[in-house]
Amino acid sequence: MRFGIAVFAAAMMLLGPAPGGMRLHAAEMQPLEIVTKAGVRKFTVEVAITDEEQERGLMYRRELAEGSGMLFNFKEERPISMWMKNTYVPLDMLFIRSDGTIAKIAEKTKPRSLEIINSGAPVRAVVEVNAGTARKLGIKPGDKVVHPIFGGN
Repeated sequence: MRFGIAVFAAAMMLLGPAPGGMRLHAAEMQPLEIVTKAGVRKFTVEVAITDEEQERGLMYRRELAEGSGMLFNFKEERPISMWMKNTYVPLDMLFIRSDGTIAKIAEKTKPRSLEIINSGAPVRAVVEVNAGTARKLGIKPGDKVVHPIFGGN
């Protein structure tokens, strides 16, 4: 339990103060792996499950540590639309099917944009990481994301 509290405290320090005094809290931190042709890429992600966590996402953050990100668990496969409203960090968005395969990658999304970013197909989840991460690590559609929400992975 001590480790969980330490991770939560570290995440809170990373979040910093929110606009208007609104208090932001970190979603649960979990390991996530992406299996690419070049090898396994490891991340630590916040898991956004509740409507509030998913609506807030990575909004208001001024930085995102390398090797970290956010996993949006939509609990069922469906078309997903995202945007970058109030998100200051450029991101890569990985749209993931229920079996853990990456369906689509939206690279280098524009900060604070209201442009809609669609999944292009029904997906179960989205992982957001720093812009350029997918290209830098050789992550491509068809690669496999390993996390408990994807069942037998």
